[in-house]
Amino acid sequence: MDTRERLIESTRELLWERGYVGTSPKAIQERSGAGQGSMYHHFHGKPDLALAAISRSAEDMRGRAAAEFARPGTVVERITAYLRRERDALKGCPVGRLTQDPDVMADPRLRRPVEETFAWLTDRLAELVAEGRDTGELDAGIDPAATAAALVAVVQGGYVLARAAGSADVYAHATDGALGLLRR
Repeated sequence: MDTRERLIESTRELLWERGYVGTSPKAIQERSGAGQGSMYHHFHGKPDLALAAISRSAEDMRGRAAAEFARPGTVVERITAYLRRERDALKGCPVGRLTQDPDVMADPRLRRPVEETFAWLTDRLAELVAEGRDTGELDAGIDPAATAAALVAVVQGGYVLARAAGSADVYAHATDGALGLLRR
């Protein structure tokens, strides 16, 4: 991994662990093994590096979800694969946690990849739900947009509940509940 990549990956990890304010240039340099000169050679400053890291986390989240949505199977099987894929429920979502960071949300450039990722995710889930409705797999009266928003909320809320309880089982319980409602 080259220096630029080490800086981005280190910043991603630190943002997930500490948030924007807690991610100092010094901490990034220590984690990445890069010097100050290297950091400022590749990025104009902390906001520029944070944007690259947030964008990378958002791309990764979309890529993982897209892989689950594109796999063979029924709509419910694909949504189930997405909800139940391996996650560190106690660590939370690297993109979702940024919504609780006032510095990220206050900066339109840093907020944009977060907003775009959740809009993309909700849109893809709505498309799947509409497909299931249209093929008769899901109830004809289901609202794809509302159901998609609820599924995204279950994932993000499941992380919060799991962290609060100190148990990944709480995340699994939340997603199982959502799937039970979807299958009705």
